[in-house]
Amino acid sequence: MASQEKSSPPTPLKGEQNNSPFRKPGSFKDTDMQNVIGWILRGGVILSMTVVVIGGVLFLWRHGGSSPDFHNFTKVPYFISSPGGVFEGIMHWKGQAIIQLGIMILIATPILRVAFAVIAFALEKDRLYTLISLLVLLIIAASMLTGSIG
Repeated sequence: MASQEKSSPPTPLKGEQNNSPFRKPGSFKDTDMQNVIGWILRGGVILSMTVVVIGGVLFLWRHGGSSPDFHNFTKVPYFISSPGGVFEGIMHWKGQAIIQLGIMILIATPILRVAFAVIAFALEKDRLYTLISLLVLLIIAASMLTGSIG
């Protein structure tokens, strides 16, 4: 039997990147940006899904035994047609409002990703992509502010 040699972790060669989390401050790399964006997207979807499931369980607990009346049309409840109404509905533990919050979180997730991209590209000192990401973020904000329901 061959003797077992103790091995130490390989040392980086000259010119290799140091992927240690203990890098010098200000050395934000592209892989770091991709990792954080991945965590933002995964975290947003998981949080959204959790909130929707909680709202769904609460809604079914309160209204699971009722049957819908298809002869009379009922509009969307007032408390889920605006962000203020959603938060008011959450304060009263309304399942539909909690589900709506989960959907709002899901919509906000890619917006947060674009906002992070602006910051990350600025840290990398990449002016072109910073401007492009900022332009996309401004288009999203303008669309949200000028959009209407109905």
